[in-house]
Amino acid sequence: MLKQELEVLLAPEVAFDELARYEAILQQAGLQPGEADFVHLKRRSIDARGRQAMVRLRADVYQSAPPADLFGPWFVYPNVKTATRSTIIVGAGPAGLFAALRCIELGIKPIVLERGLDVRARRRDLAAINKDQVVNPDSNYCFGEGGAGTYSDGKLYTRATKRGDVGRVLRRLVQHGATPDILVDAHPHIGTNKLPAVVQDLRDAIIAAGGEVRFDTRVTDLILEKDRLRGVVTATGEALEADATILATGHSARDIYDLLHRRGVLIEAKPFALGVRVEHPQALIDQAQYRRAERGLLPAASYSLVHQTEVRGEQRGVFSFCMCPGGFIVPAATAPGEVVVNGMSPSRRDSRFANSGIVAAVELSDLDVKQYGPMAGLHFQQEIEQRACHIAGGTQHAPAQLLGDFLKDKQSNTLLETSYQPGLVSVRMDDVLGPVLAERLRQGFRDFGRKIPGYATNAAQIVGVESRTSAPVRIPRDKDTLQHPVVAGLFPCGEGAGYAGGIVSAAMDGERCAEAVAALVGR
Repeated sequence: MLKQELEVLLAPEVAFDELARYEAILQQAGLQPGEADFVHLKRRSIDARGRQAMVRLRADVYQSAPPADLFGPWFVYPNVKTATRSTIIVGAGPAGLFAALRCIELGIKPIVLERGLDVRARRRDLAAINKDQVVNPDSNYCFGEGGAGTYSDGKLYTRATKRGDVGRVLRRLVQHGATPDILVDAHPHIGTNKLPAVVQDLRDAIIAAGGEVRFDTRVTDLILEKDRLRGVVTATGEALEADATILATGHSARDIYDLLHRRGVLIEAKPFALGVRVEHPQALIDQAQYRRAERGLLPAASYSLVHQTEVRGEQRGVFSFCMCPGGFIVPAATAPGEVVVNGMSPSRRDSRFANSGIVAAVELSDLDVKQYGPMAGLHFQQEIEQRACHIAGGTQHAPAQLLGDFLKDKQSNTLLETSYQPGLVSVRMDDVLGPVLAERLRQGFRDFGRKIPGYATNAAQIVGVESRTSAPVRIPRDKDTLQHPVVAGLFPCGEGAGYAGGIVSAAMDGERCAEAVAALVGR
């Protein structure tokens, strides 16, 4: 097998044309058409550092047949309907779904309990919060099959490469319907419009293999026997027992944190981040990043920004989070009386708007841990969300301010057109965030304005609040067994437990927890 490993830099019109790209790669390899048996595209990224944005590709050129396992093995799920070992998995987000599939591979029957509705039925509740401003506490942008990422973007980029096999997660997604482009792109993205079908296929695979998936099933109590978790009790009073329980409830399941705390299960306050969404015209970001008015074949431009701030002698980072090029701002509240915003992008990323969370780090020293203990971060987060709702009028209208006016601490007389469907209300964002958080964000925005021309002006507006960046609570676990250090049989998992930060890292953590369960209970 003769193979050349190449890296080429191509103009977009060449890189995104299959035939032109093939010929350019062969030319780089010193070959003529027909002299290569196969070209395997391994990586694609945008390089916008020069005067003209280019596309950087990595590829393997084979002059003989490529290996049979070039794309990795597909996954085979045995039937576990009559398996002697079972695991309860609380939550059907990426951590829960991937834990269930890995359990099946290991011969363990998963019983997945999801408080919300299936991925298709969730849509009517999303329509209700967008159009009628009605929040269903069990079915919304955070709760329901697929978790928070399903209808809030579907980005698959992660830096958590040491926590598991990223390629394995992406291959599983492709097997269940995701575009193969996610195996190549440097910042893979499925898109909110396409991810629901992938999620449904993951669930269908679990059921076909003998696992169970139950919707509209909220856990309200634990079956504790001394220092061992035997199972859970649902809202209907049904008691379910299993050999182990994987708790993968996501970062917004406040009632689960409260349940653990009331039942004496050790949990801890942890740092998180909180701020706003900033919304720009996508054309402004394209011009700044690509230095051309028309991006042509290039994807909607994104950015990643960070700045170290100092307020009252305390240093804290301010950074962009979940940047959504060509996207929309959506209402992500999980209870009436609060306003929370998030961002999402469809697969084409063709909205006229770009938005990103701009958030400041919140450390334990910023919280009233003495009064609220492990629930201190949750209380801080909830207080700001409720204040945002109150100041904006008590509905899902979101508080907003032109960015240039925010930097001057001046309430905006008018606001810009927005992608946020429920609507905006002009406020002083200082009244929502408080003086310290507001000043941190100002320092960050001023720095970002120096890095991206036109960024920190009244061409943009900020929308509050971006508060669900990660869980404000950690459920501790042993680093080797992944079990809770006090309660045997309990496996804290994913974002809600404090061990992941996105779809891919949550999926990897779900697989790790399934493997830890198998090590405990056997097959």
